Amino acid sequence: MMPKYVIEREIPDLNAWTNEQLGSASSTSCDVLQELGSDIEWLHSYVTGNKLYCIYNAANEEIIREHARRGNFPVNKISEVKTAIGPETAKAHGAG
Repeated sequence: MMPKYVIEREIPDLNAWTNEQLGSASSTSCDVLQELGSDIEWLHSYVTGNKLYCIYNAANEEIIREHARRGNFPVNKISEVKTAIGPETAKAHGAG
């Protein structure tokens, strides 16, 4: 199983992008992902103000940077996800 990453991208005026602009960026991303092969997978992204947080499975940080370079996407920070928690975590430990 590949590591999971959160990629932070600062994009001015992102919160004002239209559905068409978001769709175009998504298409570009998918095209580049197809070129790069099975060592990288985009799961989903969150738009928050002027930042985009993308969740990827990837073999390493280098392939994430290559995806960004080819797609002309900024990369401000890449963080590897070590574990995930949620409501089910509390329930598994007797809380809630």
